Amino acid sequence: MKTLIRQREALLATSRKRRPRTLTSSHHSRRVRSGDGTQARVGALTPSKSNVLRQTGGPPPASLRQPDALYLAAVKSYELGARALHRQNYEKAKEIFEKLATSRVAGVAERSRVHLLLCQQKLSRPIPPPKQPEDLYALGVGALNSRRLDEAIEYLQKAQKSAPKLEHISYALAAAYSLRGDAEGALRNLKEAISLRPENRIQARRDEDFRRLAADTRFRELVLHTQL
Repeated sequence: MKTLIRQREALLATSRKRRPRTLTSSHHSRRVRSGDGTQARVGALTPSKSNVLRQTGGPPPASLRQPDALYLAAVKSYELGARALHRQNYEKAKEIFEKLATSRVAGVAERSRVHLLLCQQKLSRPIPPPKQPEDLYALGVGALNSRRLDEAIEYLQKAQKSAPKLEHISYALAAAYSLRGDAEGALRNLKEAISLRPENRIQARRDEDFRRLAADTRFRELVLHTQL
């Protein structure tokens, strides 16, 4: 019996001295658990991005295509807002243009801010009328784009009176007069816009708003000649 007891104690002592076996092979890699409960390898070799592109011949990463998608989405939203504005649904239009006013698509953001001012004015009649030339210009361009020509001319005339040396105001006023069929008013303001910024001559040649003046000799001389 004593012999059996000693043998048992010897076995227990030996088992306590043994250490757990560790993996030392270089072919094993550590694993960590990701947030979704799956296991991901750490330190495993992965092919470089250039190799992947050469092997797959696939399209560029989504980040490179993002500006195109962003632009298309912004234009689509802008069209929805423009339709709502045309139907005089100012609440809906205001909601859309408020979001687009901070868009990273510069052209859409700029036009949206113009239409947003118009929506705010329509929805907030009690507020005092704008007096700053840029605000008057924005409202005038909004009315011009909607072909409310009398309203556009009224705003733009006030803007021009406040800031007579801003060429873009004179140019917009010339376009409004041209669309209304007032050649004298259009030519007078276009001449002023060109004198302040000669590049307006080139822009006016291609501008559809001046189509009615295309056969007018005075208009042709104004936009084709280098001297005023």
